[in-house]
Amino acid sequence: MPNPSFPPLSGLSGPGLVAIVGGAGFIGSALTEAFAAAGWRVRIVCRNPAHAMHLKPLGDLGQIGAARADIRSPRTLLPALAGADAAINLVGILDEKGGQGFSEIHARGAEAVARAAAHVSARALIHLSAIGADPNSPSAYGKSKAAGESAVRSAFPNAAIVRSSLVFGPEDSFTNRFAGLLAASPAVPVIAPDTRFQPVFVVDLANAILAITQRLLAGELGRIWEIGGPEILTMRSILESIAAASGLDTPLLDTPDIGARLLAGLDFLPGAPLTRDQYLMLKRDNIASPDAPGLADLGIEPTPLAGVAPQWLSRHRPGGRFAARG
Repeated sequence: MPNPSFPPLSGLSGPGLVAIVGGAGFIGSALTEAFAAAGWRVRIVCRNPAHAMHLKPLGDLGQIGAARADIRSPRTLLPALAGADAAINLVGILDEKGGQGFSEIHARGAEAVARAAAHVSARALIHLSAIGADPNSPSAYGKSKAAGESAVRSAFPNAAIVRSSLVFGPEDSFTNRFAGLLAASPAVPVIAPDTRFQPVFVVDLANAILAITQRLLAGELGRIWEIGGPEILTMRSILESIAAASGLDTPLLDTPDIGARLLAGLDFLPGAPLTRDQYLMLKRDNIASPDAPGLADLGIEPTPLAGVAPQWLSRHRPGGRFAARG
């Protein structure tokens, strides 16, 4: 039975096959479930197809499969995308490690996906970028995201660009990481406490991408979408919400800017909490532009963080998930 969190949207039904590049991870899992529930066949494209096997139960027998490809090796993308009606690129990194660089992944890799999608005559391409993509960004991350958007539109002119703010959900690496830190620490420093975000629930983002795909297939021109949730929250208020959802009262200590800069200066050390580039990213707000189309234009009611986070963060509650609330 399809998950009721992903109801088929009204209008067009799925026309066939969607290839989700980088689809074995957190956002890819939600996207796979959304497309499968809407009747699509789904092909997860990733470097190791074994990492996508856990997604097969999200659909009917034979509905979800996997193919091996690496965006750093463009020739591997053609067979992986062959026959796809729509392609979606989710591949991205938050810091440069393991031999992967921002330009290599966000710009050249994104261009390779777009060229492959055009070569196999895919009818729709959606590229997941990020709010903050800007050729004039002080961070290499932001610049590379902007370069990727430009490269994608050059290779596949009718591609839709989806920029999202911070994405949260049961398997995310943000709320879970900070809930674990709050549970294990006597106090937690808050870097960039006043920087504003517009956190979006992964299910809402997945349904947005599904709806945008359907619009492209119906003949709509590709646009830039900015997807944020219903609330604009500071970094401090996000951590307060995570603490509340986890049943924790760990003190939060705002870190002065000079302290954040010092931490960022230690990014050459293994396990450093913050890179210099991440520090530069945190200096800018991460909220959707009021001039860009978003969830409201797709008829999707956004989900607040506090409304769903206790479902997965309550395990951090002192005494366990089923302990009485204080």
